[in-house]
Amino acid sequence: MKKKKEQEENLIEALQLMEKEKGIPMDYMVAQVTKAITTACKNAYDGNDDIVVQFNKTTGKMEARLHKTVVEEVTNPNKEITLEEARKITPSVNYGEKVGIVLDPKDFGRIAVMTARNMIRQGIRDGEKEQTLNEYKNKLQDIVTATVDQVDPTTGNATLRLGKNIAILPKNDQVPGEELHEGDLIKVYVVNVKTGTKGPKAIISRTHPDLVKRLFEAEVPEIFNGTVEIKSISREAGSRTKIAVLSNDSDVDAVGACIGPKGQRVGTIVSQLGGEKIDIIEFSEDPIEFIKKALSPAEVLKVVLEPNGEKICKATVPDNQLSLAIGNKGQNVRLAAKLTGWKIDIHPESGYFGEDNDFPEPENKEAEDTDPEDKPLTMDDIVPENEEQTEENTDEAPSDTVEPETEAEENNNDGDNDNGMQ
Repeated sequence: MKKKKEQEENLIEALQLMEKEKGIPMDYMVAQVTKAITTACKNAYDGNDDIVVQFNKTTGKMEARLHKTVVEEVTNPNKEITLEEARKITPSVNYGEKVGIVLDPKDFGRIAVMTARNMIRQGIRDGEKEQTLNEYKNKLQDIVTATVDQVDPTTGNATLRLGKNIAILPKNDQVPGEELHEGDLIKVYVVNVKTGTKGPKAIISRTHPDLVKRLFEAEVPEIFNGTVEIKSISREAGSRTKIAVLSNDSDVDAVGACIGPKGQRVGTIVSQLGGEKIDIIEFSEDPIEFIKKALSPAEVLKVVLEPNGEKICKATVPDNQLSLAIGNKGQNVRLAAKLTGWKIDIHPESGYFGEDNDFPEPENKEAEDTDPEDKPLTMDDIVPENEEQTEENTDEAPSDTVEPETEAEENNNDGDNDNGMQ
């Protein structure tokens, strides 16, 4: 009796420990044990699964009762019982009624016990997978702090510990130039959660643009409470990020709130990203103003939008800021294009040789009466007096045309095609 009591206490302790360490609820494990006992009973008693399992969470006592039908003559002892035997258990029972017989697991047989044991183990594994899946889902599209467990010297993939779980950070999802070491604490973004034969798997990244967004939400209270809104982000991980913000309160400066006192807020985020540069600009509903700000730190003199409705524009910058507007290997204009959603064509103030400064106006399909003065000139009409007309049109085609940039000058502009569309 004393030994049985100790076993019951050990069962309670085991279930409580499993709930504490693995996060598997006790009720789930009790359900798995009940299911295992029911299966074992069915195997041991010719398919009779009419069984009730009761478990006392306080004492740890578990009792299983197999129900048999009271009959005059027993033909199947696994499912039937005589009235005489039944009244030893329940004195008031009659023919046709059922009586519950307390079972001893020892009577199940070796095979039935092994089956039950395997079912309990499988239940524990399934419980662990479900717990892991729930933890990952709670962090889906959010940032988590992970500990670097080890880094594969061959592939560069890092094994990270996320709480009680393990996840792999591939090399191509690590910040370029960043070196991870065992024991480092880093922030990662949970992009997705997948389930497979080996259980749930978290897809994590340190290069995803939303990692920067979540870091700003955590660091800037005005973004967290909705006073300041992040409208768009463009990022080239490890190098530079552009983020457009908008204030929903006229008394709050969106850019200043993100920068923080003495740059502390943005400085914290930059350090967490390994020194990645961050440009914070104010969002504008006016595409021309938004594009101008997105191309900062370069000064933009003029932005002309494509008249046919396509999201294409030409941005004119001072000649001495052409390289600054384009950026290192085209990075600045590329990030600006991603941030605004517009294809941006950068032009110097002096223009390129033989090009129109602006987009052509759409043709007027309605024919108008033309004066004789508007008719095309013939060779007979050309007289020396036209030299004055040529001088009047110098604004459109200056006599001192800009020669095409040499190859050396193009290389000084970081090797990018300055007239290319981004």
